[in-house]
Amino acid sequence: DKKTMKPHPNIDGGWAWMMVLSSFFVHILVMGSQIALGVPNVEWLEEFHQSRGLTAWVSSLSMGITLIVGPFIGLFINTCGCRLTATLGGLVNSLGWVLSAYAANVHYLFITFGVTAGLGSGMAYLPAVVMVGRYFQKRRALAQGLSTTGTGFGAFLITVLLKYLCAEYGWRNAMFIQGAVSLNLCVCGALMRPLSPGKGTTLPGGKEARVLPACSTESVKSAGPLGRAEEKDGGPGNEETLCDLQAQERQGQAWHRKSVCALRVLKTMSQLTVRVRKGFGDWYSAFLLWALFVYSSFVIPFIHLPEIVNLYNLSEQNDAFPLTSIIAIVHIFGKVILGVVADLPCISVWNVFLLANFTLVLSIFILPSMHTYAGLAVICALIGFSSGFFSLMPVVTEDLVGIEHLANAYGIIICANGISALLGPPFAGWIFDITQKYDFSFYICGLLYMVGILSLLIQSCIQIIERSRRKYIDGAHV
Repeated sequence: DKKTMKPHPNIDGGWAWMMVLSSFFVHILVMGSQIALGVPNVEWLEEFHQSRGLTAWVSSLSMGITLIVGPFIGLFINTCGCRLTATLGGLVNSLGWVLSAYAANVHYLFITFGVTAGLGSGMAYLPAVVMVGRYFQKRRALAQGLSTTGTGFGAFLITVLLKYLCAEYGWRNAMFIQGAVSLNLCVCGALMRPLSPGKGTTLPGGKEARVLPACSTESVKSAGPLGRAEEKDGGPGNEETLCDLQAQERQGQAWHRKSVCALRVLKTMSQLTVRVRKGFGDWYSAFLLWALFVYSSFVIPFIHLPEIVNLYNLSEQNDAFPLTSIIAIVHIFGKVILGVVADLPCISVWNVFLLANFTLVLSIFILPSMHTYAGLAVICALIGFSSGFFSLMPVVTEDLVGIEHLANAYGIIICANGISALLGPPFAGWIFDITQKYDFSFYICGLLYMVGILSLLIQSCIQIIERSRRKYIDGAHV
């Protein structure tokens, strides 16, 4: 059967590249705008006069919820399809930006921007990743790599856009305009055309449309046993009785469908729990510990760099070329170059991954000691390039847990990254409120990040020793 089946014309070609384009713009509008949140964060500090730790919760909530809700958005995708999910996500995200323009305090922004805009971002982000995976088989790695470069482009473009809008129109009007720009997520969602197995009329999920019969005398007469009963009795009262019976049958079917839907939700939730429990193996526990600390070290510079620049009196130089834009631009090249190097036959993906991690954590430690624009620019370039290892995470995860557990493991890793993004920036803000310096924030986050890297190294050594011991035992038995 597999030999006689013809491949779908849109797999690895045709409309598949429109999926890459759609996902590319989703990454620009979702991930790029979140990385650029350091610009409005400065405006919120000046407007509401709250602590840096409390204000940073707005940005971290948005970033964290985008990733944490991934497993639950997956349930929505299974029910409604990627196209509808992404389109609704664009509307919810735009609503969050617009409502935030009316914020009277930081707590209002927690709901409108942190929760609402974050939920909308998650609803648009996951379908963009899923659809690229569905449309590509042979070129899946290339397609995912091209689409994720939108994060770097978005971080650069939206940072510049928000700085201009806040300077010209104020941050409230900037939120309005960015909300209108975010409506383009609906266009990206509309491009997510589902793959249909046949030529017949299909629903977004690829299911054939079903039409319920109407309650009429003609339909009853031709409805098998009920029709024969009506012909036998032949009374007008029987038509009403049969119609009532059919109505009751439809009600029973509706109740049955609701019950099945509820059972499916419970089953999916139980499977999620099983996946979480299965994930915590030896290797996976170490990798999860690493994931809990790495993302905060990556997002903290984006959130707090604009204010650090103000503290160092480097605003004029930063306005000419923002440091966050340097991270974003070099991040694009880092993803591509590290991916190409890791694919070389003589290079281990694991070695590239660890080397990039060590470079990033070293940059986090050095950043507080830089007080000039040139020094900060060099460190930001290192942060941008070394953080390109995020494109290697699926490959490394597969090496650690195996192909059979890849989907389960990577889903939980993303949730761990979301928790890291949720707690990291507020933690850095609270440390500043206590010490009046950002130095300790970077030192503590870098130290925790180093603990995560060391856990990977220790587990790697344990695995090597265990394999050597097994080989020695097998050789002794032979």
